[in-house]
Amino acid sequence: MASRSDRLTLVFAAAGHALMHMLTAFFFVIVLTLEVDWQLPYHELIGLWTLGALLVGVCALPAGWIADRWSAPGMMIVMFAGMGLACGICALAGGPDGMLAGLALLGVFAAIYHPVGIPWLVRNSGASGKALGINGIFGGIGVAAAGLVAGTISDTFGWRAAFVVPGLVSFATGIAMYACLRSGRITDSRALRDGGDDLRRNTLVRGFLILLFTMFALGFVYQASQSAFPKLFDQRLDEWTGSGTAAVGALITIVYGVAAVMQLIGGYLADRFPLKPVYVGSFLVLTPLLALVAAAQGMPLIVAATGSVLLSTAALPAENMLLARYTPQKHQGLVFGLKFVLAFGTAPVAIWFVAKMHAASGDFAGLFVMLAGLAGLAVAAAMLLPVAGQPPKAAMAGP
Repeated sequence: MASRSDRLTLVFAAAGHALMHMLTAFFFVIVLTLEVDWQLPYHELIGLWTLGALLVGVCALPAGWIADRWSAPGMMIVMFAGMGLACGICALAGGPDGMLAGLALLGVFAAIYHPVGIPWLVRNSGASGKALGINGIFGGIGVAAAGLVAGTISDTFGWRAAFVVPGLVSFATGIAMYACLRSGRITDSRALRDGGDDLRRNTLVRGFLILLFTMFALGFVYQASQSAFPKLFDQRLDEWTGSGTAAVGALITIVYGVAAVMQLIGGYLADRFPLKPVYVGSFLVLTPLLALVAAAQGMPLIVAATGSVLLSTAALPAENMLLARYTPQKHQGLVFGLKFVLAFGTAPVAIWFVAKMHAASGDFAGLFVMLAGLAGLAVAAAMLLPVAGQPPKAAMAGP
């Protein structure tokens, strides 16, 4: 039976996962209100998140390094408090420069979660697949709730309140975790479960190099879609959304909410079937769905968008299990840190593409055709993966 410390670790890890993904997705909806308030074009405003998105990736490795040498729970508290502070700075912004600074700070503190929170949860849950699956769902809930929460608060109280309210929640969560840590209700085990690799070096290198490309492709598709969907829905679903940001946010919540449970289902498939076919199959179905998003209107657009997010999420358990299989145990912490750098490092490139494609054409058809092509290349690459046995289940949950 899990101890009280184990249960509280899961509570704060899940809360951190949800808040991190929620706060880093807020601006994609808030920007729709800023277009009117600041009278600036969408492609200029969405670019304000580029630096913050870059820092989410760049700061992941130093965040993990500090946690290894100081305290993982301590770094989690810093994350909660720092994200709350950054939201306050964003709320006080009087123009693009202030918003750029606040979003950059948000990126720095949001970078802490994946290289710190995931290993911390693994250490203190016995590498439980159930705990990791629950944690993954909360990350998906954070992404799904971002649109509804940001849109509703923006429409009701204004965009500044849309930063203040979740910022206060994050800061209060940090205070609660600090109290639990000081009272001894949360402890941190430093021991990780060990495993072994029986694969030859050339197999490890080949598998890892192929996964570098497919991880980039999946991350780019996810980040570009997340950035573009609010504006895409605003443009193509006006009969559904009217002029309200809340309606756009609600549709985003439905799309990502339906997909939120797919890490558990994807983990179920990866546990019971060979990893390579599960991984290749995810990309194989994702490719035509992205092509459909490029041209669809109305309900077909919602179905295709939901399916694309669903497949992007379902691929993560198999991807992480393959990565664990192709990585020597002594290097797994470093390699998973690199995965998070790669996954979130695609965000600024994706946002730049979104801004440029919209500025050039006023729509996202070309963007999603390009994403479909990238997913097709990932199918070809993933088919070249060497066949490996089942990896450790500890790596099951995705980011």
